Amino acid sequence: MKTGECAPRDSLCEVTSQAQATPPTTDAAAGASTGPDGVPADRVEALLDRLASLPSLMVAFSGGADSAFLLAAAVRALGPERVEAATAVSPSLPRIELERAREFAAGLGIAHHAPATDELSREGYRANAGDRCFFCKTELMSVVAPLAAERGIAAVATGTNADDVRAGFRPGIRAAANAGALTPLADAGLSKTEIRAASLAWGLPTWDKPAAACLASRIAYGVEVTAGGLERVADAEYALRQALADAAIPVRNLRVRDMGGDTAKVEIDAELVSAVAGRPEVLAAVAGFTEVRLDEQGFRSGAMNELLPNPERYR
Repeated sequence: MKTGECAPRDSLCEVTSQAQATPPTTDAAAGASTGPDGVPADRVEALLDRLASLPSLMVAFSGGADSAFLLAAAVRALGPERVEAATAVSPSLPRIELERAREFAAGLGIAHHAPATDELSREGYRANAGDRCFFCKTELMSVVAPLAAERGIAAVATGTNADDVRAGFRPGIRAAANAGALTPLADAGLSKTEIRAASLAWGLPTWDKPAAACLASRIAYGVEVTAGGLERVADAEYALRQALADAAIPVRNLRVRDMGGDTAKVEIDAELVSAVAGRPEVLAAVAGFTEVRLDEQGFRSGAMNELLPNPERYR
């Protein structure tokens, strides 16, 4: 059996096995049985039960912590022969993410597909209003759903978690739901923190993987999304990571945001802001922009949403 691979449920590598020496506690607020490692055993069991009820599953696999955990859970519940993964390839996918996704899927012993998607052909995506993700996810499902049908796979699922649903501002979730995609993690009530804890207990390398949203999320709403613009922010982030490594500044989360007007805003881990602010030569590595600013608040997921004047219209 390959590293990271588990057999079907009859010989399941139980997520609670690492906590058997200490009885699980109960999270009264959440109503879930939680072990000392933070793993919500009841919710994970509910997830596995739900997945086991499916004939087969294709996971829309971005390579992030959520969809990686869903994929590993599906293999535990169904066995590798009834699970497949699809990673959409387009200019919005950071180059390194595809290779990492392939490696993870190979470790689970499942078929991995890398179909091309063409978000840029959709006017709503290029226009980059607050509902850009709706058009992105619509394009994704228009490719992955037929692929699943062609492969004889019964259902398609995304890595949407319970936090995503509670956040409210997720037009992409609505698009995936419209296309019939399942959301097993959200249905089981699993939050991002719980998914990371369970991933660690299962020994998944993605348990602490930083958020890696698509490159389009780096472009301010209202600024047209183009292939050149996506490449520019990708190159800028790569160069900045290299400069930070050379300066011995151990960054975890990093974004180069295209704010329009040839201006870039750099977000890094909040605790590193002062160190980078004192090293102007590091920021100088961000090429392709006339002006480069350092965000004093540091990295935060969904920072671009803060700039929307009326986010409610896109919920």
